[in-house]
Amino acid sequence: MTSGGPGHSPLRVRPALLCLFLALATLLVDVRTPLGVAGGVPYIAAVFASLYTMSRGFVLSVAAGCSALTLIGYFLSPPGGATWIVLFNRGLALFAIWVTVVAGLRYSRIKIELIRITQMWHKEALKEVALLKSLLPICAWCKKIRDDHGYWLEVEEYIADHSDSEFTHSVCPDCARTVGQDLGAR
Repeated sequence: MTSGGPGHSPLRVRPALLCLFLALATLLVDVRTPLGVAGGVPYIAAVFASLYTMSRGFVLSVAAGCSALTLIGYFLSPPGGATWIVLFNRGLALFAIWVTVVAGLRYSRIKIELIRITQMWHKEALKEVALLKSLLPICAWCKKIRDDHGYWLEVEEYIADHSDSEFTHSVCPDCARTVGQDLGAR
């Protein structure tokens, strides 16, 4: 599979080839169909294919090319039909092409915005999950910590299970005074 050289994405080349094929196939049908038949309307298939790229410039180029082929088809098609019907049908074909462009580009813009909003929500959700993971549920009375399974563990046990820390025990000055008073009262 060739990508068309450096700077050319295979995803960009394939829709371009598809659009070219659809436009040329429509032109072949159009020039073999007598005037009066709306042979230019199928050009919207090429416009739809161009919307896959989500590139505004590419879509507009394809639409302009299809519009030109619609006009060329008018001059190359075999005669037939009343002039006003022929011109009206060509006008409808051009209208269909450009309505497809406007609607398709609007859809693409909305899709891009939805993707952006979804990515933003995803990023915010990840931040909230990280925040919730950083919260440590601790009993206000006994100071036990609730683990992920709902069990209440002593602080020492919880920290030993969730880190590489080891505990040594000593008594802080406030507790030493309190314990000393309690021991002295006995």
